[in-house]
Amino acid sequence: MSSKVKIAFIIYMFMLVPSCSYAEDNGIAAIFNKYRVEGTIVISSLDGKIKYIHNNKRAYIRYYPASTFKIVHTLIALEEGVIESSSDIIKWDGIDKGWKLWNKDQTLRTAFSLSCIWCYQEFAKKIGSEKYTEYLNDIEYGNKKVGSDVLTFWLKGDLKISAIEQIAILRKIYLEKLPFHEEYFKILKDIMVVDKTPRYTLRAKTGTYKGASEKYGWYVGYIEVGNKVWLFSSNIELEKIGDSPYRKKIVIESLKAKGIL
Repeated sequence: MSSKVKIAFIIYMFMLVPSCSYAEDNGIAAIFNKYRVEGTIVISSLDGKIKYIHNNKRAYIRYYPASTFKIVHTLIALEEGVIESSSDIIKWDGIDKGWKLWNKDQTLRTAFSLSCIWCYQEFAKKIGSEKYTEYLNDIEYGNKKVGSDVLTFWLKGDLKISAIEQIAILRKIYLEKLPFHEEYFKILKDIMVVDKTPRYTLRAKTGTYKGASEKYGWYVGYIEVGNKVWLFSSNIELEKIGDSPYRKKIVIESLKAKGIL
């Protein structure tokens, strides 16, 4: 192999390296160390030209989306007509669902904010595995697997997604580049609002998985500051009681550390 060919080959292989393979962000690492949690966070400008990553390896590992799937799930439910607006009533059947706030009629807005599992399972019964498979493939969501149980595939079934892939989905949602009607994006973006101030608007969703051998939590979404939009996806280990609030705290402090907030 000639030297010119070798150089061309090296350049080609370099180009194949993922664009978000960056050096560790020490400023954000210090925030994780402060709270003594293991995890990852990806912060990206809307155009993807700027990325900040803590724990690059974990950012590419797929996990159960848990309740973060409600972001896409909401769009699917609206598109399939199983619910029509954020104020439509989802009737409680009177059976204890394990949490007082779930034991009553819900709306799409409350179901989203309270991560009401039974509400979205009611949607799942009407949508069915075949439709979910079509949507997951169309929007390229994680590993695109529904599996055998339509009621739990996003909670503890076959569906998994990485923090990097969450960013890709959030970008498409913000830009409304997914196969859903415009009005449904507006409904979703409205119920995703967590904080709204004169300076910024934060839209996000939590997610929690608690298995026999591992527990972790998500905080994914985007923030609009002035005329700029930043996407974020954080996934942390929930090793001890009281770790859950760190999901949002780490995101907010990381945004501040990078001068975004």
